[in-house]
Amino acid sequence: MKDWTVVYKTPIFSRAEIVKGVLIDRDIDAVIINKKDSTIHINHGQIEVMVQKDQVLSAMKIVNDEISFK
Repeated sequence: MKDWTVVYKTPIFSRAEIVKGVLIDRDIDAVIINKKDSTIHINHGQIEVMVQKDQVLSAMKIVNDEISFK
């Protein structure tokens, strides 16, 4: 995954899925990497949404300007 960059991190899987879905709807390839430790039954670790390096600027603009979980 050397050509991929993290554009969003969250401990909440559903938020990562929403971000990924919005990016894909905007024709940006996105994947989710789950870095939570499944052996620990508490919220520990992050879920990352990653895009290809050549799409980082577009993805970050969408994440920052169009997606809010308030």
